[in-house]
Amino acid sequence: MKPLQHLFGIAQLDPDQIDYLLNMSESFIELSRRPIKKAPTLRGKTVINLFFENSTRTRTSFEIAGKRLSADVINISASTSATKKGETLLDTGQTLAAMQPHVLVIRHSIAGTCEFLAEYLTGTSIVNAGDGAHEHPTQILTDLLTLRGLGGHAGRTMTIVGDISHSRVARSHLIAAKKLGYKVRLVAPKTLLPSQVERYGCEVFYDFDAAIPGSDVLYMLRVQTERLTSNCCFPSIREYHEAYGLNAKRLAKAGNDCLVMHPGPMNRGVEISTDVADGMQSRILDQVEHGVAVRMAVLTALCGGDEA
Repeated sequence: MKPLQHLFGIAQLDPDQIDYLLNMSESFIELSRRPIKKAPTLRGKTVINLFFENSTRTRTSFEIAGKRLSADVINISASTSATKKGETLLDTGQTLAAMQPHVLVIRHSIAGTCEFLAEYLTGTSIVNAGDGAHEHPTQILTDLLTLRGLGGHAGRTMTIVGDISHSRVARSHLIAAKKLGYKVRLVAPKTLLPSQVERYGCEVFYDFDAAIPGSDVLYMLRVQTERLTSNCCFPSIREYHEAYGLNAKRLAKAGNDCLVMHPGPMNRGVEISTDVADGMQSRILDQVEHGVAVRMAVLTALCGGDEA
């Protein structure tokens, strides 16, 4: 397998690299379930998490992943970084790189941030933990690992519902689907769909109920109100839930084998009802557990190590 220097997105990975990372992730699930959740794999390595956007799952899972591999982990948020004093992103990146960390994990609202910094920083691997509406590669690897519970992703149909326009998760899944042979259906009101989205080779639905039959996964997205420039994308929260929210009645149309997934954070009563989120077909907490294992695998691969 071609060694990884950085992880900017699913687009850069070939199927063999994806399979390698998923296989390694499976071994780390077992490690995380042990009474003592520790391996010496990255002892002596330093990981810096630099987050310019709020995050609970991604940031915490990267921190836990590094610590379970015995790395030294430092967390920096935008509110405590020198960018609040007017320092440029490049200066911040170069300052941190001068401290010789092995991995710099970055989450930023602007697409292409990681690639931009990689042009100027040497000796430090960069991981994209989500950049604007561009990509979120470790979330997609997490989802693919979770899909292995269905016996794999090839030939499956994933129906993604919600704020497609602002979703880096949806974009990354569209890229991954072409590489790995699963199908993606997109469901949203026209106001939450990007223009010319059909060019990705996916099916597009405006009617959620019409998209449900034949779905192996119903993947729900929250409406990213922090990225909306106005509040006119749909009439009201109540009407959005009635048209695009997943409830038990809708899930029944998909059958008992259909999985429910969500990248978090969830807005219960908006895109998903509580009985579905906590139901037997939900794999939302599995995604959270698998996210730690995936990030352990990514950090290991970038640092040139082997799984424990």
